[in-house]
Amino acid sequence: MKAELVRNRWLYAMLLPGIVFFIIFKYVPIWGLIISFQNYHPFLGVWGSEWVGFDHFVRFFHERSFWMLLRNTFVLALYNIVFFFPFPIVLALLLNEVRFRFMKRFVQSVLYIPHFISWVVVVGICYMLFSIQDGIVPYLMEVSGIKTINFLQSSEWFRFMITSQVIWKESGWSAIIFLAAMSSVDPQAYEAATIDGAGRMRKIWHVTLPAIRSTIVILLIIRLGSFLDVGFEQIFLMVNSVNRQVGEVFDTYVYTVAIQQGNFSYSTAVGLFKSVVGALLVYMSNLIARKYGEDGIF
Repeated sequence: MKAELVRNRWLYAMLLPGIVFFIIFKYVPIWGLIISFQNYHPFLGVWGSEWVGFDHFVRFFHERSFWMLLRNTFVLALYNIVFFFPFPIVLALLLNEVRFRFMKRFVQSVLYIPHFISWVVVVGICYMLFSIQDGIVPYLMEVSGIKTINFLQSSEWFRFMITSQVIWKESGWSAIIFLAAMSSVDPQAYEAATIDGAGRMRKIWHVTLPAIRSTIVILLIIRLGSFLDVGFEQIFLMVNSVNRQVGEVFDTYVYTVAIQQGNFSYSTAVGLFKSVVGALLVYMSNLIARKYGEDGIF
């Protein structure tokens, strides 16, 4: 064991930044969940605050806004699963069919760039395009004789806008892992399919997709773990007084309760509820995956 550690010391050293990150930002904050069972006061500290048990959870479930928050968060999360999750797979399949290496790398680079743009910039671009006053899209609709739509203040278009932004920003980056999985497919499988008379679509359906099926299942399970995490920055920047009834989600609600109102215990209880739901979804989806012959994540 010691000899192996010495021989692969630089490989293990490369793991240290990731391990330290998870310890500091994922595991150490877990102890703070204690305050969801307290009436936490910063001046009294964790151990000096009053214990109230599940009072904050009971209050949250009886709030008038609970079902609105659950509905909005669930619908946006479902949009992400139904529309966003398959998009990188399709994108990776298309890129995998490009035979000109220069063109493939150029397209990949262009698709990766939006991932590194902050949500503030993305929402700013969206406002420039869809603003009813001087946006490009409403102007083109007007000159084309089409009835102008106020996209930014429309409850009907809010979820479409949010999902479209996520697809544009993250699809290229999310396609990387699928492209990596496709690169490990045995070329002889494609050659055998060609001999059998399979065209490109047949090869994709019968060779490529089965080869990356386990990767798709694992990523879907991981995705379900953060099912209710639909994003704070993006939603917070896009929500306004007109579309709040369909745009207010758990993340923005936690910000309002914790930062603006200073109710840290109650907001922690809401966050813990999200985490429990995510853990249950991971367990159930992993159980279903293993039942149908996939490896799952545990």
